[in-house]
Amino acid sequence: MSDLRETALASKAWPFEEARRVLKRYQKKDPEKGYVLFQTGYGPSGLPHIGTFGEVARTSMVRHAFEQMSDIPTRLICFSDDMDGFRKVPTNVPMQDELKEDLHLPLTKVRDPFGTHAGFAQHNNARLCDFLDSFGFEYEFASATDYYLSGKFDEMLLTALARFDKIQEIMLPTLGKERQETYSCFLPVSPKTGHVLQVPTLERNVEKGTIVYQEPDGEKVEIPVTGGNVKMQWKPDWAMRWAALGVDYEMSGKDLIDSVTQSSKICRALGKQPPESLSYELFNDEQGQKISKSKGNGLSMEEWLTYAAPESLSYFMYQKPKTAKRLFFDVIPKAVDEYHQQLRAYPGQELKAQLNNPVWHIHGGDVPASTLVVPFAMLLNLASVSGAEDKETLWGFIGRYAPDASAESHPDLDQAAGFAVRYFNDFVKPTRQFRAPTDQEREALEALRAELEAYDGPVEDEALQSIVYSVGRERFDPMRAWFTALYEVLLGASQGPRFGGFIALYGVDETVALIDKGLAGELA
Repeated sequence: MSDLRETALASKAWPFEEARRVLKRYQKKDPEKGYVLFQTGYGPSGLPHIGTFGEVARTSMVRHAFEQMSDIPTRLICFSDDMDGFRKVPTNVPMQDELKEDLHLPLTKVRDPFGTHAGFAQHNNARLCDFLDSFGFEYEFASATDYYLSGKFDEMLLTALARFDKIQEIMLPTLGKERQETYSCFLPVSPKTGHVLQVPTLERNVEKGTIVYQEPDGEKVEIPVTGGNVKMQWKPDWAMRWAALGVDYEMSGKDLIDSVTQSSKICRALGKQPPESLSYELFNDEQGQKISKSKGNGLSMEEWLTYAAPESLSYFMYQKPKTAKRLFFDVIPKAVDEYHQQLRAYPGQELKAQLNNPVWHIHGGDVPASTLVVPFAMLLNLASVSGAEDKETLWGFIGRYAPDASAESHPDLDQAAGFAVRYFNDFVKPTRQFRAPTDQEREALEALRAELEAYDGPVEDEALQSIVYSVGRERFDPMRAWFTALYEVLLGASQGPRFGGFIALYGVDETVALIDKGLAGELA
C-alpha cells in the first residue's frame, strides 16, 4: 500500500471521512456496475447559483478523496430534473405573460424566454454546463427528460408500479389529510395538453405496465408508466433515480433531511441500497437569517467572483460543511487570505498535514504555489489610504515593498490588487468612519510619528512593527486599544492589518503624512 493511500485511509479531513463511508459499501466485492457513482442534483426552473457550486465542489472533493483510497473507477453525474412541471414563472426572466401559458408543462417543453434554445430547461441546462465547465469540474450531465424518454428508467418504473402500495404507505403519512386523498407517486403527462398532472391513480395493471387516471375534462385515460408517459413525484423520483442508476453518494441541504429519509425508504422498497449522504448546513446572511433567493439577502456567487478568485469560494465551501456559516461580503477578504496562508504552508507540511489542508482538496492534490506576497486585507487598507481607483496605483506601492514582484511573475497578487480596489470602492469606502484621537492616543501618535520620521533602518515588516509595538506598550494596557486607535483614526475601520507590514507597504514617509492628517483632523 502506498504512503498516500495509507495516509488517506486514516485522514480525519471530512472528504476522506465521507469517502470511507462509500468505500465501506464495497469491502466485500466491487460494484456490479463497474464504478462508484457520485451524483448532484439541479432544478432547472432557475439559473445555477452559489448552492449549485457548493454542492458540485464538495462532491468533487469527496470523489477525489475516494480515488486516493480505491482503484474502483468513479463517475460524477450532475442530474437535471428537467421533466418537472413548470409551477410558477420566475420573476427574473423576460416574457412573463407568455410563460404563464406554459404553466404545468414539463420544463423542457416550456418556451425559452431568452430565445436561444429549444426550451427553458434546455437554456438553463446549457447555462449549468457552461457554469460547471468554467470551474473545471469533471462531471457528466444527465437530463431527466432524456432518461425517461429513452427508457433508461423503464425497468425501475415497472418495479415502482409493482410496489406502488409500498411507496404509497411510505409517503401518505408524511402528507396532510386532503393531499393524502389525491396523492399518487406517478404523475401522468397528459397526451391531450402535455401537462404534468397531479391526479390520483385510479387503476393499475402491473402485467400491462399501465395506470389509469382521469383527465381534468373527466375522461379516463390508460397510459404506460414507461417511455416518458409519466414522471414520478419528486421524493419517489429521487429514490427511483438512485435505484435505477445505483447512486452511491449524494449530498443535500439540511432542509432536505426529511426528503432523504423518505426517499431512502422508497429506494429500499424498490430493492436497492440508498446512497451515502451528507446533509450540509445552509448559509445565513449577516444577521443570521437563512438566505433566500426570493428575499435577495446574502451573497450570490456572481457577487463573490466580482471581488475574489473562485479558489477562495472553494475554500469557504470546504470549511465545516455541517456548520452554519454566514455568507456576506465581509467574509471574502478573510477567505482569500486564509486560502493563501494554506497554500504557503502546504509545501513544508508532511503528507498527513497536506491531506488535511483544504488546498489539497480544492486543487485535487495538484496544489499551486501562492504568489500573493501581500495579504488581501493589506491591499484593502492600501487602497483605502491611497484612494486607489485602479490596481496600477497599488502596484506603485507594491513595487517598493516587493521589488521583484510583477503582474507577470505574481498573477495572484495582480488579480488581488484589482479585486481590492473594486471591493474597497464598493464596500469599504461608503462605510468608513474616521474619528479624532483621544488625548492619550494623540500623544502616542505623535510619539510614533517622531520615531518614524527619525527612522533610517530597513523598510521591513518586523523592524517597523517593533517600533509600533514599543510606542504602544509604554502607553496602553491592553495593547489592543492602541491598535484599535491606529485603525479607527488612520484607516477609518475598527480592525486592520499588522501595522508594521502596512507601513512597509505604504511607505514610512507616507505613513508620517497620514498621521499628520489624523492629528490635524483632516481624516475625521
